[in-house]
Amino acid sequence: MASAENKKNNAAARRAKLEEARRQERARERRARILTIGASVLAVVGLVAGGGYLMNAADEQDKEEAAVVASDVDGEKSWDKLTQNHVEKTVDYPMNPPVGGDHNPVWMNCNGDVYTEAIPKENAVHSLEHGAVWVTYTGKAKPADVKKLNERVASTPYSLMSPIEDQAAPLMLSAWGKQLTVKSADDPRVAQFFTKYVQGAQTPEPGAACTGGIAK
Repeated sequence: MASAENKKNNAAARRAKLEEARRQERARERRARILTIGASVLAVVGLVAGGGYLMNAADEQDKEEAAVVASDVDGEKSWDKLTQNHVEKTVDYPMNPPVGGDHNPVWMNCNGDVYTEAIPKENAVHSLEHGAVWVTYTGKAKPADVKKLNERVASTPYSLMSPIEDQAAPLMLSAWGKQLTVKSADDPRVAQFFTKYVQGAQTPEPGAACTGGIAK
């Protein structure tokens, strides 16, 4: 009974930590938008009534962003009816990187973990089951793109990054049942993919741990 209660408390703590990280990110973005809009307003009409305009403009942008998150990510691929069996063997996945299916009982740590060497796909799939976004790249990816994605992952709970040399494109993003190929880390769909799928509605086991697994 105590063990079940501890697991429940740990899951609640992880969800609270993730929500706080999201809240802080939204606050930073909101402050940046207000400052940007404020500079434009001051240049045109001065200080009079600027405060109310700034807040209204920021609210409108919040609504626009919510609409973008609710929409499909342009160009993404989707799979459904993915199996979730725990197996202790190599799995022949129909897609690369895999976005779901049977997987190892132990997950890869995905609390903003960046791996510089290839990781077992069966363990990474378990991380996706917990709601993580997995960024993968090949040696053909531009170092600047790898660096930017590295920084994004390192600051995002429920995400991980690793190289996969035999994938079809230099830069790919995967979540449970979802996958996106991009040509640049500056592609706006990268941010949309993270916002939509980190602990998103597609997650089979929301709130499950992204620590305490394998840290290669």
